[in-house]
Amino acid sequence: MDSAVVARNHVTILGSGTQTMLFAHGFGCSQQMWRFITPAFEDTYRLVLFDYVGSGASQLGAYNPERYANLNGYAQDVLDICSALELTDVIFVGHSVSCMIGLLASLKAPERFSRLIMIGPSPCYINDGVDYVGGFNRTDIEELLETMEKNYIGWANFLAPVVINDPTQPEMTQELNESFCSTDPLIARQFAQVTFLSDNRSDLAKSSIPVLILQASQDLIAPVEVGTYVHQRLRNSELAVLDAIGHCPHMSAPQETLQAMTAYLQRASNANTHGAVY
Repeated sequence: MDSAVVARNHVTILGSGTQTMLFAHGFGCSQQMWRFITPAFEDTYRLVLFDYVGSGASQLGAYNPERYANLNGYAQDVLDICSALELTDVIFVGHSVSCMIGLLASLKAPERFSRLIMIGPSPCYINDGVDYVGGFNRTDIEELLETMEKNYIGWANFLAPVVINDPTQPEMTQELNESFCSTDPLIARQFAQVTFLSDNRSDLAKSSIPVLILQASQDLIAPVEVGTYVHQRLRNSELAVLDAIGHCPHMSAPQETLQAMTAYLQRASNANTHGAVY
């Protein structure tokens, strides 16, 4: 085990199973956001959680603006952890931007991964003519990034309720707001730029790893059209549209999220047991 990587990314290992589930948080979040999901898997899987460099309880001193100038730097974080813990046959569970980070990691080292579970994925957040609905116009993103520079607290106060999109769960909005505000503003600004300006649409067709896409029915950050687009271009994927609303169903609707995950993994297990191609 590479203790330097474990410390750098504040890696946490839970569970008693043999196969590993690797949980990767979204922008402005931390591994703490998985706490409603992970207990259900502790008896059957080995769970690995971590914080990207610059997020949560990671080592901020390890942040390098050049390394993290695009999503490949974050994908390398994932691969570093896989290497440090000698992980193979990994079920990668990613939220939001981590869906594409996980995809990139799996393209670089497909031997490490058996399946991807994507919660609220988006390969491109910006609308592209009439052919692609990403959810935002480019001017929307530019204004968002400009607001981050001028008034970071105001930006957090604005974005958190947009992400959660559920006024009946103010505690979730408050938690996300506090998570945003606990992140170094300069690091958060660069991560936001990398997240919202990335375009990974061409990478989808390169993957053959089985994928489950979990799409909230009302998501202002990654609309249903985006989940459908991802499903249509990942040739070995399933799409489950949840009744949940907002961009964080693993927090706001953990039971429905868990039900979809466990049903998918059970089908995969049954298919493998009977020697079927899944």
